[in-house]
Amino acid sequence: MLIIISVVLLIAAIIVVFFNIPWSRASREFRILAERLMTEAEGEATTSTDTTSTTTESDVFTEDDIAHLPLPVQNHFRYCGYLGTPKMSAMRIKFKDVDFSMGLNKPTIKIDYTQYNFVGALNRIAYIDSSMYGIPFEGIDAFVGGKGSMKGILAKLFTLFNQTGPAMDRASLVTFLAESLVIPNVALQSNITWQAIDDLHAQATISYRGISGSGIFTFAENGAMISFTTDDREATDFDGQSRQIRWTAILDDYVEKDGIKVPNVLQSIWHYPEGDLLYFDSKDIEIEFI
Repeated sequence: MLIIISVVLLIAAIIVVFFNIPWSRASREFRILAERLMTEAEGEATTSTDTTSTTTESDVFTEDDIAHLPLPVQNHFRYCGYLGTPKMSAMRIKFKDVDFSMGLNKPTIKIDYTQYNFVGALNRIAYIDSSMYGIPFEGIDAFVGGKGSMKGILAKLFTLFNQTGPAMDRASLVTFLAESLVIPNVALQSNITWQAIDDLHAQATISYRGISGSGIFTFAENGAMISFTTDDREATDFDGQSRQIRWTAILDDYVEKDGIKVPNVLQSIWHYPEGDLLYFDSKDIEIEFI
């Protein structure tokens, strides 16, 4: 009996150590993917081979660049202070201690979320780092080459889900659109068409590799973009069930960093018939342009 207990304790100790070491298959996969996409983005910036842009050849944002945009979108560029600053090829965002809901009537967990957006190839990737009942839970959310995917890994080894397909492709593309004014060089790409609605609203449609989606941006009187709403995303539960649900991203508490105003708060909401679900609630986010 003593031998059995000793073996059990040894196995438990090994598991605890394994759970707490920084290495994981998911983090390594994400790091390799991020490095590859960053190298590609740097190459595009160096050789200026991006043919999707409708901007001038200037390396900084100018009034000419935004002249074709609806007035509230132009005002957002001016409010944030982008004019006269360098055009970025990528963006990294770090979210810490995000309140993340597992779904309607399900628990909320804390997650760390690291995200990259790339302008030229319209790629977006994110890594989720969390735990459930003391067991590591990780996720990789990706839109690369026009294909969307979301993968969840438990205990660093076991894939809980790996969602792909046309609905995920479109949802990922629309998410990229929602963030286009956070990395504003995206908003100038020819893949996105803009339509004026009124002084505080504009509609945008993004098309890429046979996929398209649209949504409405809402702006404050001072020019800050405060929300994006779309009907072109599906909510997928952890049990694999999907349904078309209105989705809103909210940006708030703009702060000035290096002369540019960026949002300090980002929230995501599913508008279920049963009631709204604030499932991603972050603050003190770190945005870095590359």
